[in-house]
Amino acid sequence: MSYLTNDKVVILGAGGAIGSNMMQAALTMGLSPNVCGYDPYGPGLQGAAEEMYHCAFPGAKLTWTTDIGEALTDAKYIISSGGAPRKDGMTREDLLKGNAEIAAQLGKDIKTHCPDLKFLVVIFNPADITGLVALVHSGLPPSKVGTLAALDSTRLQTALSQHFGVQQDEVTGCRTYGGHGEMMAVFASTAKVRGTPLTDLIGTDKLSAEKWEEIRGNVSQGGKKIIQLRGRSSFQSPAHQSVMMVKGVIEGEGYPWPVGGYVNDFGFEKIMMALETELTGEGLKLSMPEGLPEEIDALKASYAHLTKLRDEVICMGVLPPLDQWSTVNPNL
Repeated sequence: MSYLTNDKVVILGAGGAIGSNMMQAALTMGLSPNVCGYDPYGPGLQGAAEEMYHCAFPGAKLTWTTDIGEALTDAKYIISSGGAPRKDGMTREDLLKGNAEIAAQLGKDIKTHCPDLKFLVVIFNPADITGLVALVHSGLPPSKVGTLAALDSTRLQTALSQHFGVQQDEVTGCRTYGGHGEMMAVFASTAKVRGTPLTDLIGTDKLSAEKWEEIRGNVSQGGKKIIQLRGRSSFQSPAHQSVMMVKGVIEGEGYPWPVGGYVNDFGFEKIMMALETELTGEGLKLSMPEGLPEEIDALKASYAHLTKLRDEVICMGVLPPLDQWSTVNPNL
């Protein structure tokens, strides 16, 4: 079996459902033979590792450890699902304080053990804030940290393909921007169904305005639906998409969905959120999307919501005041 790189890929939270799926996906996709799983819960982690051994991936050198320093030493790529999971009745924001503290420690551990990291993916909720906290404390350049935002866009694609009764990849240009949460900005102007702009279909007998509003609302609640249906939060889709992000960086050939990244431009100040994305071997680059005036207004509202969460974390003492960020991370 050939692998894309020999660089060390580390999965944090590898004893859980998301993390163990990420280990399998990383090896199945052939990212690297050098995959290390970390989790503070040893029995669950060892069990996940045993399952990977039983898959018998040719050439794999899978390791596992409950020692974070051992896990991160020589790491080049990290995917972290190592926060508390979202449960039924909870919003992503309900996880704010505890997971922000976990993210702060993650950033500090990266600064100590692998400051030359090539890319970090943070996926535990609220991902925009945990990713931001990890970035500030890690000392990494902003281009080296991304958060999982794709699921909102893939959920939009899913909903439209189901409504129109077409194959999922016949719905193109699905984009949600801003925060990964109920305040996300769902764009209609970028999407097409079998080449027909979605905006030409909304308000017709093919897609009434009321049905579009229902779809848009359901997309913003997509994670909640999974919890209600399965009794637990999503794990297969975040595992797959986060590994695909790392694959895009390793190959340098891009990634087709929005990624959450650090933004200090376009009228947005010191925040982590999803905009239009370019993901290459050099890392992450964001640009301002084009959209209808009401879509841009929704994006600004999403940004305003995220700044409130960011400022709460500053008040908690987990993040320093904005004007002190560059003393913690000179890249900001």
